[in-house]
Amino acid sequence: MPYHRITDPARLQAVIDAILTIEVDADLATLLTTIVEQAAGLVGARYGALGVLSEDGTSLSEFVTVGLTAQQRAAIGKFPVGHGILGTVITNPEPLRAEQIADDPSTVGFPANHPAMSTFLGVPVRLEGGQVFGNLYLCDRSDGEPFDDEDEALVDSLGRAAGLVIDRARLRLLAEEVALSEDRQRVARDLHDTVIQRLFAVGLSLQGLASSGLPDEATQRLDRAIDDLDETIRQIRSTIFAISRPEGPSASSLRREVLEICDEVSSRLGLDVTAALTGPVDQVVGRNAGDGVLAVLREALTNVVRHAGASKTEVTLEVSTDALTLTVADDGQGLTPASGSGGRGLANLAARAQDLGGWFDLSSGSDGGTVLRWHITELSKGDPR
Repeated sequence: MPYHRITDPARLQAVIDAILTIEVDADLATLLTTIVEQAAGLVGARYGALGVLSEDGTSLSEFVTVGLTAQQRAAIGKFPVGHGILGTVITNPEPLRAEQIADDPSTVGFPANHPAMSTFLGVPVRLEGGQVFGNLYLCDRSDGEPFDDEDEALVDSLGRAAGLVIDRARLRLLAEEVALSEDRQRVARDLHDTVIQRLFAVGLSLQGLASSGLPDEATQRLDRAIDDLDETIRQIRSTIFAISRPEGPSASSLRREVLEICDEVSSRLGLDVTAALTGPVDQVVGRNAGDGVLAVLREALTNVVRHAGASKTEVTLEVSTDALTLTVADDGQGLTPASGSGGRGLANLAARAQDLGGWFDLSSGSDGGTVLRWHITELSKGDPR
């Protein structure tokens, strides 16, 4: 181990103190800065940096410095990506010392406005499994002497201990992200399974009341309230998508949501709703397209309940790899002036269909009733469901 090469008891104690100074519970950015500060302090270096390796391990993705003022960093511009002597420690992850940076064969020079530096010490920082996380780079001892064997042993010891702390910090961060993701998914589920379903049920109840022969003024007020509920449901759904980006149909299934809406209408309003879904519904339908399907379905069933006088409705969702068609057919009184009103909803659905490369149509059924068709071709436009 490198600390065996440290013969000065005071310096051995100094590296132990430096290791203990590194806070295990600090956030990663603070942790990296502390490591560089301790490394520079151990060997009296004027300048220090910790270069974090990119995912492929061939360059630097982050460069944390000490010894440079904010003005100097701004004047230098972009941080180095790992050329020259810095890159030598990347390609050969072993401690490296140079008495004169300018004389090293790998040197490529400094960028404009970079302070002059002469002596150099580079040491890899390894994680617990041996993977190199990054490199510590130190320049110019304050006494003007080059870095020696004991300096290298001190920084190497610190780098090995720092790698273990970084590993634990990354695992802690991962655990926190997982916990946060689980919380967000739970909130999203609660919003969808409880709040939206209750609002939808209230809307259906109001629709039934609006069709019960109330005075015109009362019916108009109910219609406005129903429209407001529909808009609230759309806003909550947008919030759900914003806080939760489910990956795959198990997390958010369009097929399941379509069937739930049909079941809700059947159980609460006594309208016989049957549903048939074909094709890769949950595999190819994106967020915007799926959002449109649910909005169209709610609006269509709302109009059936309010205006059609129907006893049954058939819902069909047909999905291919490049198109989607939602059809809602009822056995009601057919097209009337009220059939095409639908508050603000139908106009919104027509505009949404056009935005997704499709069309929207209301027509009379062959055996009476009304048939609503919503067809789109841009299934993946927008975020995935």
